[in-house]
Amino acid sequence: MKNCLFCSIANDLEQKIILSNEHCMFLQKPQEILIGSGVIVPKKHRETLFDLSEDEWTATFELLQEVKVYIDNKCKPTGYNIGWNVGSVGGQEIFHAHLHVIPRYEDEPFAGKGIRYWLKQSQNKRDTAITLNCED
Repeated sequence: MKNCLFCSIANDLEQKIILSNEHCMFLQKPQEILIGSGVIVPKKHRETLFDLSEDEWTATFELLQEVKVYIDNKCKPTGYNIGWNVGSVGGQEIFHAHLHVIPRYEDEPFAGKGIRYWLKQSQNKRDTAITLNCED
């Protein structure tokens, strides 16, 4: 895709390919807050993780193992958040599938608080009439 950030990675001066395999690559750019974090993206344009081929799934998992070793050696985190955002409501801003790899550290102000902590806040509660539809 012409306007896709991950499809035209060569044009992004900040984003660097750190590791790659046949089907995907691990990208990092300088981060002020999420130090050591990056994304694993398929080399072919796939809008969401649901569009990945079986080979791309396998390659993503294999690269994730390499990424963990790389980040462990370089940054020495004590935990990780790993995740996909799907669709704009799910937080996806770039519509090219990408797996977030975020190292976490004990000295962070929100250490021990993962994404579920934020999602479970009372201000995120849905209307009861809507939630009942999920229980059928």
